[in-house]
Amino acid sequence: MERASVERSGAVIQLVDDDHAVRRSQAVLLRSLGYKVQTWVDGESFLRAAPSLGPSCLLLDLAMPRVDGLKVQAEMQSRGIHWPIIFLSGTADIPHAVEAVKRGALQFLVKPTPTDELSAALDVALEHLSTSATRPNGEAAKTRLARLTKRENDVLQGLVEGLPNKTIAYDLGISPRTIEAHRANIMKKLEAPTFAHALKTVFEAHQ
Repeated sequence: MERASVERSGAVIQLVDDDHAVRRSQAVLLRSLGYKVQTWVDGESFLRAAPSLGPSCLLLDLAMPRVDGLKVQAEMQSRGIHWPIIFLSGTADIPHAVEAVKRGALQFLVKPTPTDELSAALDVALEHLSTSATRPNGEAAKTRLARLTKRENDVLQGLVEGLPNKTIAYDLGISPRTIEAHRANIMKKLEAPTFAHALKTVFEAHQ
C-alpha cells in the first residue's frame, strides 16, 4: 500500500549499471513487480540527468568504469540530493559495503540478488523516500533547490525579490519567453503546484 502511494506520486527506481545484460534483466524483473524504472548505462550519464529527475530510489552498481557507485553517491550528496540508495555488487566486498553504509546507503546487496530480498529492500527505500518527500523541513527543501541550474537559481532569485519577468530578462540578458521556460522548469523541479509553494521551499531551505 505504501509503495503504491509513492509510485502514484511519480517516484521511480533509477537503475544504474554498466552491464547491459544485468541492466536489462533487472529492469524487466522490477517492472514485473510493479515498480517504475529508468535505466542508465553508467554513473556519468545518470549524474548528468539527476538534477532534472523527480524523487527517486537509486539502485546503484558498485563497480563501474570512470565513475563508480561510491563516486556517484558522493557526488549526489555534494549536490544535496539525498535519495535512498541500494548498492549492488558482484562480490561481497565488505570494505566497500561498510563505506557505502557509513555514507548513508540503505543496503548493500550481492548480485544476483534473490527477488524477495531486492523487493524488501526497495520497499524500505520507497518508504524512506515517501517520508522525506512529505516532511516539511529545510533538508528536503535544500534537496529540491539543489536540482536547479545556476541560471534557474538566478531566475528564482529575481522571482523571490518580486521582480517582473521583463526586468529579470533584462538583468540576465535573455528574453521574457526564456524566463517563462525557466520558471516552468523551476516549478517542476521544486515539485511546486503554485508559486507560493516554490517560495515556501526557498524559505524552508534558509531557515
